[in-house]
Amino acid sequence: MTLTLTVSDEVRALAPGFTHLAVEAHGLVNGPSNTDSSALLDDAARRLAGRLDGRAPHEDAHLAAWRAAYTAFGAKPSRTRNSAEALAKRALSDAGLPRINLLVDLYNAVSVAHLIPVGGEDTDRIVGGMRLVRATGEEPFATVAGGETAVERPEPGEVVWCDDEGVTCRRWNWRQGVRTRLTEESVNAVFLLESLAPMTRDALDAAGAELAEALEKLSPGARITVHPAR
Repeated sequence: MTLTLTVSDEVRALAPGFTHLAVEAHGLVNGPSNTDSSALLDDAARRLAGRLDGRAPHEDAHLAAWRAAYTAFGAKPSRTRNSAEALAKRALSDAGLPRINLLVDLYNAVSVAHLIPVGGEDTDRIVGGMRLVRATGEEPFATVAGGETAVERPEPGEVVWCDDEGVTCRRWNWRQGVRTRLTEESVNAVFLLESLAPMTRDALDAAGAELAEALEKLSPGARITVHPAR
């Protein structure tokens, strides 16, 4: 894989059961959400409802583990929910899941169906390798606030994904930056599926395989590689 992904020892110590799987894709086709991507999101919401069987998302054991990890680095998980919990709550609400674009819809559907945080990054916009670290508090994070572009800084000790230019995702998988997000023009990407115990390796592999299959269906000519969980 041309893009390197590393997890710092500090993060490993914070969450010893953390595992991530990467799906690398080149030559993708993206575009506006359509009936097919909308159907995937609707199906994911139905699968979620069946899995939870009336429970709240945070009562799922995997999402409870993410809440504990957030608490461990100083975040308040009921206020800044991990991406899987936030999407699950949205899926079960009257608002339903958002429709963003084809690629984002695909990975959001996998996230909701499997209750696992999934992120997608445009690798053409990544500078250097990607690292999961505990922030110093000086790293820049490009975002949007009040409809205007803005630069924020993470809290010292916050777990963040970053590259050589700055933070790409704050609070582990809470909020993605605008610089590397997948747009309708994106053709090369890496998708990260992140798990904690008690989610099994087999369950993580199944989520990765489902995402890869959906990407292959969307972009038949794309080169898609599933890199083993580590």
